[in-house]
Amino acid sequence: MDTLELIRTFREVALRGSFSMAAKTLDVSKANVSKYVAALEARLGTRLLNRTTRTVSLTDAGSLLLKRSTPLLEIVDLTRDELKHRSRLPSGRLRLTAPVGLGNTELPDLLADFIRRYPDVHISLDLSNRQIDMVDEGIDLALRIGRITDSNLIVRKLRSIDMLVCASPAYWQQRGTPLHPDDLAEHDALTYALVGPPEWRFTVDGALYLVPVQSRMDATDSAPLVHMALQDMGVVNMPRMLIQKHLDSGALQPVLEGFQSNDLWLYAAYTQRRHNSAALKALLTFMEERWRV
Repeated sequence: MDTLELIRTFREVALRGSFSMAAKTLDVSKANVSKYVAALEARLGTRLLNRTTRTVSLTDAGSLLLKRSTPLLEIVDLTRDELKHRSRLPSGRLRLTAPVGLGNTELPDLLADFIRRYPDVHISLDLSNRQIDMVDEGIDLALRIGRITDSNLIVRKLRSIDMLVCASPAYWQQRGTPLHPDDLAEHDALTYALVGPPEWRFTVDGALYLVPVQSRMDATDSAPLVHMALQDMGVVNMPRMLIQKHLDSGALQPVLEGFQSNDLWLYAAYTQRRHNSAALKALLTFMEERWRV
């Protein structure tokens, strides 16, 4: 038995002045109550109770333990009740991480709606494109675009990612509009920073089709690439959600839409299947409802 439970048993004996009454309250045998108090005295290396055939009284050490253990057990009980509450009702802090680009999509609106529904939940959002160790950094949920290879993570599909090849109308007018993915070999690509030569994914005749491109500039985030494309400097291939406003305004014009691959997804990743907080479960359900696949 752990020390806290031994202390609880000792307190019942001390407060009731009787091993028998303590046993009745705790619904255990009198022999077990005696054994538990003796075990606590052995762990602490001191006698806590004076015992006679008729009475039980506190030693000085027992009086000190009874006094000092009161606020300790109050904190333990309060914390236990709060944790049980959090396991049932969404509350407390949730730490999320997501790529920087998602900060400029509907994600903030989704989180705002979630917080309105669950006002006792606090969201901490870390926008970063670096690889994050979720356990070491205390992250509850990671949003990622593309495959997640860490076998230690639990992964859920949230929504399909619609990729688009785009450039400014002025760029297409100057360089010509590609009609087939192979035509991109004649264009300046603005690419995400990757290890190895950049390749863009398409579907041709129902099969995956990889096209090497010539990168004029690469970056770890979409924002500078989009800015360069708006300045007529090249072609980008990125999720529609990151460039929707530029498509709506006509500042960027998509091409090759009939060749786009549909095998890219936005995923949610977390570290445990069991004992997740009610807040995390609620957020996963909320995202799945909003971004139903």
